[in-house]
Amino acid sequence: MATGAETEEPTLTVDELAARAGVTVRTIRFYGGRGLLPPPAIGPRRVGRYGPGHLSRLALIEELRHQGMTLAAIERYLERLPEDLSPHELALHRALVASWTPDPAERTTHPELERRAGRPLTEEDVDRLAAMGALRRTEGTGRYLIDPGLLRLGVRLLDVPIGYETILAARTVLAEHTRSAARELTRLFRDEVWEPYREREPGQERVAAMRSLSAPMRPLVVQALVTAFQRSLGEELRTAFGPGGEDAAEHPAPPPAPGNSVAGPASRP
Repeated sequence: MATGAETEEPTLTVDELAARAGVTVRTIRFYGGRGLLPPPAIGPRRVGRYGPGHLSRLALIEELRHQGMTLAAIERYLERLPEDLSPHELALHRALVASWTPDPAERTTHPELERRAGRPLTEEDVDRLAAMGALRRTEGTGRYLIDPGLLRLGVRLLDVPIGYETILAARTVLAEHTRSAARELTRLFRDEVWEPYREREPGQERVAAMRSLSAPMRPLVVQALVTAFQRSLGEELRTAFGPGGEDAAEHPAPPPAPGNSVAGPASRP
């Protein structure tokens, strides 16, 4: 789904992009030189400008490096991605890759939360982020425990006109089916890959062997899951809403005017 953030024109300088992404300007220029990051849009006075797509792609590259992938492996991973992925879809890839080794939860205050989100956050925004699992309130006013990876994705979804209850229902569906898929993939890996391999490995080397076998598979499995889900979702939208259903989901109607807003926390019984 497209959000307001995804249709923004490139407005960030390289210094602003580095600050938002938590990397150095040198790192951005290095990734650009390797072809991992698209070139910026050239604005007035020949100043390069970066947008949400650069920020999402940069976050994905950093996460893949965090997972231990080499630059060559990251290049191959990115080459397999469709060229027209939106910033939201790139953020989804990053969030799913990060799920293999989730970022530790971090404590933060409301002002810091808004700084990281890059926007003011109302109480309703915080409720929706909590429903997505991106944060939870802790003791004390304006204090939260956040999931850094999910927060980035959740902030992008705030502009999509989806009600609180719908977010909770969607989270339940995703949790149920992704857990089922993870269980079946783990069983397949155990029975078809690990068990035969284990019989050939000495006891003290089995854990290291399992890590070496599973580590390179993780990002590839995530990529396969995301791609398969995108195709299935497109087919379901076309079946449910006709040939234009997928395009309608990619370009949803703008949020309703004040007074006609989607039901939020205040409307819950």
